[in-house]
Amino acid sequence: MADRNLGAPSSFKPFSATASFLHPSRKSGRGRGRGAGGRGNGADAASDRIDALGRLLTRILRHMASELNLDIQSDGYVRVADLLKLNLSTFAKLPLRSHSLDEIREVVKRDNKQRFSLLEKDGELLIRANQGHSIRLSGQPLFAVWLAKLVTTYAASSGLVANCTISSESLLKLILSADQIPVCVHGTYRRNLESILQSGLKRMTRLHVHFSSGLPSDGEVISGMRRDVNVLIHLDVKKALQEGMKLYISDNKVILTEGFDGVVPAKYFEKIETWPVREIIPFQP
Repeated sequence: MADRNLGAPSSFKPFSATASFLHPSRKSGRGRGRGAGGRGNGADAASDRIDALGRLLTRILRHMASELNLDIQSDGYVRVADLLKLNLSTFAKLPLRSHSLDEIREVVKRDNKQRFSLLEKDGELLIRANQGHSIRLSGQPLFAVWLAKLVTTYAASSGLVANCTISSESLLKLILSADQIPVCVHGTYRRNLESILQSGLKRMTRLHVHFSSGLPSDGEVISGMRRDVNVLIHLDVKKALQEGMKLYISDNKVILTEGFDGVVPAKYFEKIETWPVREIIPFQP
Protein backbone atom coordinates (compact mmCIF):
# COMPACT_ATOMS: atom_id res chain seq x y z
CA MET A 1 0.00 0.00 0.00
CA ALA A 2 1.37 3.39 -0.90
CA ASP A 3 2.34 5.84 1.80
CA ARG A 4 -0.35 8.39 2.60
CA ASN A 5 0.50 11.76 4.07
CA LEU A 6 -2.40 12.64 6.36
CA GLY A 7 -1.49 16.27 6.72
CA ALA A 8 0.37 15.68 9.96
CA PRO A 9 2.66 18.35 11.39
CA SER A 10 6.23 18.33 10.06
CA SER A 11 7.44 16.54 13.20
CA PHE A 12 5.45 13.46 12.18
CA LYS A 13 6.45 11.07 9.44
CA PRO A 14 3.85 9.68 7.01
CA PHE A 15 2.91 6.14 7.90
CA SER A 16 2.95 3.15 5.58
CA ALA A 17 2.01 -0.51 5.63
CA THR A 18 5.60 -1.38 6.53
CA ALA A 19 5.96 1.30 9.20
CA SER A 20 8.22 0.65 12.14
CA PHE A 21 5.34 0.80 14.64
CA LEU A 22 4.76 -2.83 13.77
CA HIS A 23 8.07 -3.68 15.40
CA PRO A 24 7.96 -2.44 19.02
CA SER A 25 11.25 -2.82 20.84
CA ARG A 26 11.62 -5.83 23.05
CA LYS A 27 12.99 -5.75 26.57
CA SER A 28 16.48 -7.14 26.69
CA GLY A 29 17.48 -10.05 28.83
CA ARG A 30 14.12 -11.83 28.61
CA GLY A 31 13.33 -15.07 26.86
CA ARG A 32 10.34 -13.75 24.95
CA GLY A 33 12.42 -12.70 21.96
CA ARG A 34 14.72 -15.70 21.77
CA GLY A 35 13.00 -17.32 18.81
CA ALA A 36 13.53 -14.32 16.58
CA GLY A 37 17.11 -13.93 17.72
CA GLY A 38 18.04 -17.55 17.10
CA ARG A 39 19.23 -18.29 20.63
CA GLY A 40 16.37 -20.58 21.58
CA ASN A 41 15.65 -24.06 20.27
CA GLY A 42 13.33 -24.88 17.37
CA ALA A 43 10.26 -25.13 19.59
CA ASP A 44 10.93 -21.67 21.03
CA ALA A 45 11.33 -20.19 17.58
CA ALA A 46 8.09 -21.75 16.33
CA SER A 47 6.21 -20.54 19.39
CA ASP A 48 7.57 -17.02 19.00
CA ARG A 49 6.62 -17.06 15.33
CA ILE A 50 3.00 -17.96 16.11
CA ASP A 51 2.81 -15.52 19.04
CA ALA A 52 4.10 -12.66 16.90
CA LEU A 53 1.66 -13.51 14.13
CA GLY A 54 -1.25 -13.49 16.58
CA ARG A 55 -0.30 -10.07 17.93
CA LEU A 56 -0.22 -8.58 14.44
CA LEU A 57 -3.54 -10.20 13.50
CA THR A 58 -5.13 -8.71 16.62
CA ARG A 59 -3.98 -5.24 15.64
CA ILE A 60 -5.08 -5.57 12.02
CA LEU A 61 -8.49 -7.12 12.67
CA ARG A 62 -9.40 -4.79 15.55
CA HIS A 63 -8.01 -1.50 14.33
CA MET A 64 -6.56 -1.46 10.81
CA ALA A 65 -8.63 -3.56 8.40
CA SER A 66 -10.19 -0.74 6.43
CA GLU A 67 -7.09 1.44 6.50
CA LEU A 68 -5.30 -1.47 4.82
CA ASN A 69 -8.12 -1.72 2.25
CA LEU A 70 -9.21 -5.17 3.39
CA ASP A 71 -12.74 -6.18 2.44
CA ILE A 72 -14.33 -6.51 5.88
CA GLN A 73 -17.83 -7.91 6.28
CA SER A 74 -20.49 -6.54 8.61
CA ASP A 75 -19.73 -9.38 11.04
CA GLY A 76 -16.03 -8.51 11.08
CA TYR A 77 -14.75 -11.34 8.91
CA VAL A 78 -12.01 -10.85 6.33
CA ARG A 79 -10.48 -13.34 3.91
CA VAL A 80 -7.32 -14.94 5.24
CA ALA A 81 -5.92 -15.00 1.71
CA ASP A 82 -6.20 -11.20 1.59
CA LEU A 83 -4.45 -10.86 4.95
CA LEU A 84 -1.53 -12.96 3.75
CA LYS A 85 -1.02 -10.66 0.77
CA LEU A 86 -0.34 -7.61 2.94
CA ASN A 87 3.13 -6.10 2.81
CA LEU A 88 3.57 -6.17 6.59
CA SER A 89 5.95 -7.81 9.02
CA THR A 90 5.08 -9.40 12.34
CA PHE A 91 6.57 -8.48 15.70
CA ALA A 92 9.19 -11.19 15.06
CA LYS A 93 10.20 -9.23 11.91
CA LEU A 94 8.93 -11.97 9.63
CA PRO A 95 6.95 -11.07 6.49
CA LEU A 96 3.25 -11.73 6.90
CA ARG A 97 3.33 -13.26 3.43
CA SER A 98 5.68 -15.99 4.70
CA HIS A 99 2.96 -17.45 6.92
CA SER A 100 0.55 -20.21 5.96
CA LEU A 101 -3.12 -21.00 6.46
CA ASP A 102 -2.11 -23.68 8.96
CA GLU A 103 -0.25 -21.09 11.00
CA ILE A 104 -3.33 -18.86 11.03
CA ARG A 105 -5.32 -21.83 12.34
CA GLU A 106 -2.65 -22.43 14.98
CA VAL A 107 -2.90 -18.81 16.17
CA VAL A 108 -6.63 -19.22 16.71
CA LYS A 109 -6.21 -22.60 18.41
CA ARG A 110 -3.55 -21.36 20.83
CA ASP A 111 -5.17 -18.09 21.85
CA ASN A 112 -6.30 -18.61 25.44
CA LYS A 113 -8.54 -15.53 25.37
CA GLN A 114 -10.30 -16.75 22.22
CA ARG A 115 -9.84 -13.40 20.48
CA PHE A 116 -10.49 -14.85 17.01
CA SER A 117 -13.07 -16.86 15.11
CA LEU A 118 -12.54 -18.77 11.87
CA LEU A 119 -15.16 -19.42 9.23
CA GLU A 120 -15.05 -21.39 5.98
CA LYS A 121 -17.31 -19.92 3.33
CA ASP A 122 -17.50 -20.84 -0.35
CA GLY A 123 -14.20 -22.68 -0.11
CA GLU A 124 -12.39 -19.72 1.52
CA LEU A 125 -11.09 -19.32 5.05
CA LEU A 126 -12.14 -16.14 6.88
CA ILE A 127 -11.06 -14.75 10.25
CA ARG A 128 -12.31 -12.03 12.59
CA ALA A 129 -11.57 -10.51 15.96
CA ASN A 130 -14.40 -11.41 18.30
CA GLN A 131 -14.38 -8.00 20.02
CA GLY A 132 -12.21 -5.01 20.83
CA HIS A 133 -12.67 -3.16 17.55
CA SER A 134 -11.82 0.50 17.19
CA ILE A 135 -13.34 0.42 13.72
CA ARG A 136 -16.25 2.81 13.43
CA LEU A 137 -19.64 2.03 12.01
CA SER A 138 -20.26 2.67 8.31
CA GLY A 139 -19.68 6.24 7.18
CA GLN A 140 -17.52 7.33 10.11
CA PRO A 141 -13.73 7.78 10.21
CA LEU A 142 -11.58 4.70 10.89
CA PHE A 143 -8.24 4.96 12.63
CA ALA A 144 -6.08 2.84 14.85
CA VAL A 145 -6.11 3.87 18.50
CA TRP A 146 -2.59 5.23 18.40
CA LEU A 147 -3.40 7.47 15.41
CA ALA A 148 -6.87 8.68 16.32
CA LYS A 149 -6.00 12.04 17.84
CA LEU A 150 -3.55 12.88 15.07
CA VAL A 151 -5.81 12.39 12.09
CA THR A 152 -9.39 12.97 13.23
CA THR A 153 -9.36 16.65 12.28
CA TYR A 154 -7.86 15.91 8.88
CA ALA A 155 -10.38 13.14 8.20
CA ALA A 156 -13.34 15.35 9.07
CA SER A 157 -12.15 18.13 6.77
CA SER A 158 -11.24 15.90 3.85
CA GLY A 159 -14.16 13.49 3.96
CA LEU A 160 -11.93 10.47 4.51
CA VAL A 161 -14.17 7.60 5.66
CA ALA A 162 -13.73 3.93 6.29
CA ASN A 163 -14.79 1.32 3.76
CA CYS A 164 -16.32 -0.66 6.56
CA THR A 165 -19.81 -1.73 7.50
CA ILE A 166 -19.22 -3.60 10.78
CA SER A 167 -22.41 -3.66 12.84
CA SER A 168 -22.91 -4.75 16.41
CA GLU A 169 -25.86 -6.91 15.39
CA SER A 170 -23.78 -8.86 12.85
CA LEU A 171 -20.66 -9.16 14.98
CA LEU A 172 -22.31 -10.01 18.30
CA LYS A 173 -25.32 -11.69 19.92
CA LEU A 174 -27.97 -9.32 21.29
CA ILE A 175 -28.86 -9.77 24.97
CA LEU A 176 -32.61 -9.68 25.51
CA SER A 177 -32.92 -10.44 29.24
CA ALA A 178 -30.91 -9.76 32.39
CA ASP A 179 -31.21 -13.49 33.11
CA GLN A 180 -28.76 -14.16 30.27
CA ILE A 181 -25.90 -12.41 32.09
CA PRO A 182 -26.16 -12.74 35.89
CA VAL A 183 -22.77 -11.01 36.20
CA CYS A 184 -21.87 -7.92 34.19
CA VAL A 185 -18.86 -6.11 35.59
CA HIS A 186 -16.35 -3.56 34.36
CA GLY A 187 -12.88 -3.63 35.87
CA THR A 188 -11.00 -0.39 36.38
CA TYR A 189 -8.64 1.41 38.75
CA ARG A 190 -9.26 3.63 41.76
CA ARG A 191 -7.48 6.53 40.08
CA ASN A 192 -10.12 6.52 37.30
CA LEU A 193 -13.18 6.33 39.52
CA GLU A 194 -13.85 10.02 40.08
CA SER A 195 -13.83 10.73 36.35
CA ILE A 196 -16.05 7.70 35.65
CA LEU A 197 -18.63 8.81 38.21
CA GLN A 198 -18.72 12.27 36.66
CA SER A 199 -18.76 11.32 33.00
CA GLY A 200 -19.72 7.63 32.86
CA LEU A 201 -17.90 4.77 31.20
CA LYS A 202 -16.83 5.84 27.72
CA ARG A 203 -16.03 3.63 24.77
CA MET A 204 -13.30 6.09 23.69
CA THR A 205 -11.96 5.04 20.27
CA ARG A 206 -13.55 1.59 20.34
CA LEU A 207 -16.96 0.50 19.19
CA HIS A 208 -18.07 -0.60 22.65
CA VAL A 209 -17.63 -0.32 26.39
CA HIS A 210 -16.43 -3.72 27.60
CA PHE A 211 -17.79 -5.72 30.54
CA SER A 212 -16.85 -9.14 31.83
CA SER A 213 -19.31 -11.95 32.45
CA GLY A 214 -17.48 -12.98 35.60
CA LEU A 215 -14.93 -11.92 38.21
CA PRO A 216 -11.13 -11.88 37.74
CA SER A 217 -10.80 -14.96 39.94
CA ASP A 218 -13.28 -17.01 37.92
CA GLY A 219 -11.54 -19.68 35.93
CA GLU A 220 -14.06 -19.43 33.11
CA VAL A 221 -13.47 -15.73 32.50
CA ILE A 222 -11.02 -15.48 29.63
CA SER A 223 -11.42 -11.96 28.37
CA GLY A 224 -13.03 -8.61 29.07
CA MET A 225 -11.05 -7.45 32.10
CA ARG A 226 -7.43 -6.96 33.14
CA ARG A 227 -6.22 -9.15 35.99
CA ASP A 228 -4.72 -6.27 37.96
CA VAL A 229 -7.84 -4.09 38.32
CA ASN A 230 -8.64 -2.87 41.84
CA VAL A 231 -12.21 -1.60 41.33
CA LEU A 232 -15.24 -3.43 39.96
CA ILE A 233 -18.26 -1.59 38.56
CA HIS A 234 -21.36 -3.78 38.32
CA LEU A 235 -23.92 -2.85 35.67
CA ASP A 236 -27.64 -2.85 36.47
CA VAL A 237 -28.48 -4.91 33.42
CA LYS A 238 -32.23 -4.95 34.00
CA LYS A 239 -32.44 -1.17 34.28
CA ALA A 240 -30.17 -0.65 31.28
CA LEU A 241 -32.25 -2.93 29.08
CA GLN A 242 -35.52 -1.41 30.26
CA GLU A 243 -34.30 2.05 29.33
CA GLY A 244 -33.20 1.05 25.86
CA MET A 245 -29.49 0.33 26.20
CA LYS A 246 -28.40 -2.40 23.80
CA LEU A 247 -26.14 -5.05 25.28
CA TYR A 248 -24.35 -7.76 23.34
CA ILE A 249 -22.15 -10.75 24.06
CA SER A 250 -19.23 -11.89 21.92
CA ASP A 251 -18.16 -15.41 21.05
CA ASN A 252 -15.54 -15.23 23.80
CA LYS A 253 -18.13 -14.14 26.39
CA VAL A 254 -17.26 -10.45 26.62
CA ILE A 255 -20.30 -8.22 27.21
CA LEU A 256 -20.32 -5.09 25.08
CA THR A 257 -22.45 -2.02 24.67
CA GLU A 258 -22.38 1.23 22.74
CA GLY A 259 -24.22 2.76 25.71
CA PHE A 260 -25.96 5.99 24.79
CA ASP A 261 -23.87 8.01 22.36
CA GLY A 262 -20.83 5.98 23.40
CA VAL A 263 -21.30 6.42 27.15
CA VAL A 264 -22.70 4.26 29.97
CA PRO A 265 -23.88 6.83 32.54
CA ALA A 266 -23.25 6.22 36.24
CA LYS A 267 -26.98 5.94 36.93
CA TYR A 268 -26.79 2.44 35.44
CA PHE A 269 -24.16 1.27 37.94
CA GLU A 270 -25.66 -1.23 40.37
CA LYS A 271 -22.75 -1.22 42.79
CA ILE A 272 -19.05 -0.45 42.97
CA GLU A 273 -16.59 -2.45 45.05
CA THR A 274 -12.87 -2.77 45.62
CA TRP A 275 -11.02 -5.81 44.33
CA PRO A 276 -9.98 -8.25 45.66
CA VAL A 277 -11.11 -7.17 49.14
CA ARG A 278 -14.64 -6.51 47.85
CA GLU A 279 -15.49 -3.56 50.06
CA ILE A 280 -18.48 -1.55 48.82
CA ILE A 281 -17.63 1.94 47.59
CA PRO A 282 -20.55 4.31 48.22
CA PHE A 283 -21.43 6.58 45.29
CA GLN A 284 -24.14 8.89 44.04
CA PRO A 285 -24.77 8.81 40.28
